[in-house]
Amino acid sequence: MNTTPQPDPKDRPARLTVGVVGAGRVGPALAASLQLAGHRPVAVSAVSDASRRRAAQLLPDVPVMPPAEVLQRSDLVLLTVPDDALPDLVAGLVDTGSVRPGQLLVHTSGRYGARVLEPALRAGALPLALHPAMTFTGTPVDVQRLAGCSFGVTAPEELRLAAEALVIEMGGEPEWIAEENRPLYHAALALGANHLVTLVAQSLELLRAAGVAAPDRMLGPLLGAALDNALRSGDAALTGPVARGDAGTVAAHVTELRRHAPQAVDGYLAMARATADRALAHGLLKPELAEDLLGVLAHGTDGTEGDAR
Repeated sequence: MNTTPQPDPKDRPARLTVGVVGAGRVGPALAASLQLAGHRPVAVSAVSDASRRRAAQLLPDVPVMPPAEVLQRSDLVLLTVPDDALPDLVAGLVDTGSVRPGQLLVHTSGRYGARVLEPALRAGALPLALHPAMTFTGTPVDVQRLAGCSFGVTAPEELRLAAEALVIEMGGEPEWIAEENRPLYHAALALGANHLVTLVAQSLELLRAAGVAAPDRMLGPLLGAALDNALRSGDAALTGPVARGDAGTVAAHVTELRRHAPQAVDGYLAMARATADRALAHGLLKPELAEDLLGVLAHGTDGTEGDAR
């Protein structure tokens, strides 16, 4: 453990002025993290009341202003807007002459690489795609979570070191993603993280309906262990009635879901089919049990009841 006293960020000379265009959950947190590394946030654009509150909380005393003025003040600009809005934003900033030569333009979209910033590159800007593989809350806890967070990095080869240095300054770990692989990279993260939230929320609702008083306390250890096992062992970590081939139990699940939570049936069946395919491919699901199970998943029930252990 390093016990050497670290200098207060306020005592370090600011190397870059930082602006944020789009004060959603991501931009203010990244700017606050860069501030801890000695850079100086100087401007942020925010439209909604919620975005203004986030900016005030994470970047106090940093003025709110239109995007063009943010770029005018900043050496490094974080473009933290929704993916679908990014191309038009870049084009608009270039068309209005807001982008200047030598300015670092960083977007945080997982979907896009550096190519979406091509108009800004032609205007002399330095394009970087730095996507934090993290879920954000819009609160100060996000800054802490950036420590050790992986960033999907895409940039021209000559800017690779600069991109990686910025990620490291924010406490992250750079992971180079080829331009053509950005959509697949982003799909993988969405599949794992975004869908996980939906699954957990559904599970919580079902446990409450089953009379569990503290479903979060029940799920916490189970899901923590499942995640740890999956990260360590992949498909070998599969357990439960689908992996065992318990067709009767799965049919009983579907019957109860149709009765109490019909909106969850399609998701249950889709995930069960995917689980069965993976379990069968990896030798966990015995072929002689797979036929009945796949029949249940195809039709939603086999007319039998099974124990739901």
